[in-house]
Amino acid sequence: MSRGEKDKYTETQKRKAEHIEQSYAAKGIPEAEAEARAWATVNKQSGGGEKKGGSGQRKSPAAKSAARKDSARRAVATRKGHSPNQAPARSSGSLDRLTKDELMQRAARQGITGRSRMRKAELIDALRVA
Repeated sequence: MSRGEKDKYTETQKRKAEHIEQSYAAKGIPEAEAEARAWATVNKQSGGGEKKGGSGQRKSPAAKSAARKDSARRAVATRKGHSPNQAPARSSGSLDRLTKDELMQRAARQGITGRSRMRKAELIDALRVA
């Protein structure tokens, strides 16, 4: 919609803008300013000319139900202490196979100080001692 076109607004929105514009004009505000303020008010209150669906309005009831179930599953997994998209942590016997990021996470959970400056081998040693 190009600037100035009001074709996409409902009749109610147009009437509201006209009423607001008259109110501003009665207060002595110039016509162009009154019109701009009126349409700004209508846009702020109703979201503009083209009506768009709100949150979730385009989903079917089945899709909404599936999304809620997925959200609940992720919430339960988070409460149990691991991300639902992340594989469970490996046992401490295989520290050599973990990535440095995984070792850093383990070191953080165990409260190992100085871990941010450690190399991978140093992290492994510190985790074995802890």
